[in-house]
Amino acid sequence: MPDIHIHREHHLGFKEARKVAFAWAEQAEAKFDMECTYEEGKTEDLLTFSRTGVKGTLLVDGHQFEMRAQLGFLFGAFKDRIEAEIGEQLDALLNAPHPGAKAHAADKKKSPEAAAKPAAKPAAKHAAKAATAKPAAKAKKP
Repeated sequence: MPDIHIHREHHLGFKEARKVAFAWAEQAEAKFDMECTYEEGKTEDLLTFSRTGVKGTLLVDGHQFEMRAQLGFLFGAFKDRIEAEIGEQLDALLNAPHPGAKAHAADKKKSPEAAAKPAAKPAAKHAAKAATAKPAAKAKKP
């Protein structure tokens, strides 16, 4: 049986790496009809995946992802393509912005001058509209 071995180091920490592994499992289930089982540990997690013709594991810890898979006879012909696609998926997930990263990146993009300015006041036409707005309901006189 042809084997696939993919190793990726990361600097995410264990908590974020676990999120990436969950995301990969969801993609594998949806895109490749894989059956995934995730076992959480204190220092490492083990994701087991399988479907007809493919079975393997993804070991996740605070520093690396280690994937090993065995391909059946029919999938063996596509080993290089499958290995490349899985590697690209992991790379995309590892390089994706993580929660809080967007806000941090947006803060970095702002110039010091823009950050120091107070928020702009509403435009005059918007203030005029607010002043002429009708009340939602009028009280009836007895």
